[in-house]
Amino acid sequence: MLSLLKNIKGDKAIWAVVALLALFSFLPVYSSSSNLVYVVGEGSTFGHLFKHAFLLVLGFGIIYGVHKIPTHFFKGLSLIAMPVVLLLLAYTLTQGNVIGGTNASRWIRLPFVGLGFQPSNLAAIVLMIYIARYLTKIKDKIVTFKESIVPLWIPAFLVIMLILPANFSTAAILFSMVILLCFLGGYPIKYLLAIVGTGVLCLAIFVLTAKAFPDLFENRVDTWESRWDNFVNGGDFEADYQIEKAKIAIASGGILGKGAGKSVQKNFLPQSSSDFIYAIIIEEYGLFGGFAIMAFYLFLLFRIVVVANGSNSIFGKLLVVGVGLPIIFQALINMAVAVELFPVTGQPLPLISIGGTSSWMTCLAIGIVLSVSNKDHVLSGTSSKVDDTNPLEILSGQL
Repeated sequence: MLSLLKNIKGDKAIWAVVALLALFSFLPVYSSSSNLVYVVGEGSTFGHLFKHAFLLVLGFGIIYGVHKIPTHFFKGLSLIAMPVVLLLLAYTLTQGNVIGGTNASRWIRLPFVGLGFQPSNLAAIVLMIYIARYLTKIKDKIVTFKESIVPLWIPAFLVIMLILPANFSTAAILFSMVILLCFLGGYPIKYLLAIVGTGVLCLAIFVLTAKAFPDLFENRVDTWESRWDNFVNGGDFEADYQIEKAKIAIASGGILGKGAGKSVQKNFLPQSSSDFIYAIIIEEYGLFGGFAIMAFYLFLLFRIVVVANGSNSIFGKLLVVGVGLPIIFQALINMAVAVELFPVTGQPLPLISIGGTSSWMTCLAIGIVLSVSNKDHVLSGTSSKVDDTNPLEILSGQL
């Protein structure tokens, strides 16, 4: 154990806050999983807790392994992984899984382990690395919009459009992060405005096509419309059942909460162990516990900014922002949904919600951030001058 701790590199504060969030997650997961057992009729509370522990242990193994990889390796890996994730997204979308008449093709079943895997989570990370690599390549160069269409925007739009039909919230978050990363990377603002306009136009065409020809392809447009209408105008109690139960849980938590495992609404609130776990945390640990969790994520954001600022390469800075900020953005959206500041999205709370392989993708992103903060990579020659080297030559040379 001591030898393992000695081999842990990178930002120790990030290691600490990630470990604390993961350790704390066992309490609300064990408590809220009773809904899955006694209401849904799936497994046992211990079984769900064991599965959660299994995923987190493997997740920390991913963090440890990835944070040992020199940062510049991710350039070449993103080029290799991009066509792979596009194929995975296309395969997932064409499965034709339907729930309640809407497209539910988000997962593929992993053989042998029986876990569901969302390729969109992996695709988002690969895309952000790919874009960070491209922005590094054109840094200090005069770039035209025409030149960037094929190497930058076609891959980005392909990934987002393959995610969109089954998962609007993930596609919207990814599109926002792409625009933000390009803005921070110095991509011309006038071109970004054109891309935003194009994105809005594509979304409008998609929605209008789905409404005009509802049998043309499975989609979730009616679900998006219903959720937005309920958020803006308020719906009946049945339509707003989840958010109403979440509000009851939050209101009954008070300042200090009812205590660990004493939530009542976990027995009535669907997705109490995943999408709405933050409401259960506030019910059991009060506003104090809710603000404490928020503070942990904000501290993680602070350390991500510190790591990005401290990187001595443009690629490292953009890489940390690209894979690190979505974790915080997702957490804030999850918390905002629980307190009805945002429409229902289906985004889990990173490192806390019970779930499948999405936690592994969060750990992958954290491992990449820690790789950039690993000073041993800088000392071994992985400095900013590498940014001007062809990433495929780096990869082939190292391997």
